Amino acid sequence: MLLLGIIIIIIILLIGLYIAIYNGLQKAKIHAQEAWSQIDVQLKRRNDLIPNLVETVKGYAKHESGTFEKVTQLRNQLNQVPANDHAETMKVSDELANSLKSVFALAEAYPDLKANQNFLALQEELTNTENKIAYSRQLYNSTVAFYDQKLVTFPSNIVASIHGFQKIAYLETPATEKEVPQVKF
Repeated sequence: MLLLGIIIIIIILLIGLYIAIYNGLQKAKIHAQEAWSQIDVQLKRRNDLIPNLVETVKGYAKHESGTFEKVTQLRNQLNQVPANDHAETMKVSDELANSLKSVFALAEAYPDLKANQNFLALQEELTNTENKIAYSRQLYNSTVAFYDQKLVTFPSNIVASIHGFQKIAYLETPATEKEVPQVKF
């Protein structure tokens, strides 16, 4: 009778451990999805600010229409990327960020624009949003690392393989942003 009681307790403990591991995997996966959602929120915020910035700058730099068209095209392209295609979303987002740098560079050529309060406010908002996107990317990669770590460590790797949990890809910095900037005087 004692042996049967011990076996039942061991089985209950193993079931409890299995449930705890499974729930831990699910929580880690949800945290990674939530971290992606934070990136998505900031990308939406940036997309909402872009038309206002473009319209403000357009009034000062009518002959720079190619720059504005590129920004608008990339913004629209970003809105059309499927929600689950994180790699393509970040690729287009990085292109858009580079195009926005061109818009900000235009401000240097137009002193009146640099003094325009609307432009300055929009520039500040976009800068803050870009910083939030960078932070959200870091948070996403951290949560993905935690989740992926659970997939490869014992005993959670056994539960993960039974239930078909898959690794999640990290967001990588584009090669162009890894290059050392050239400073010339």
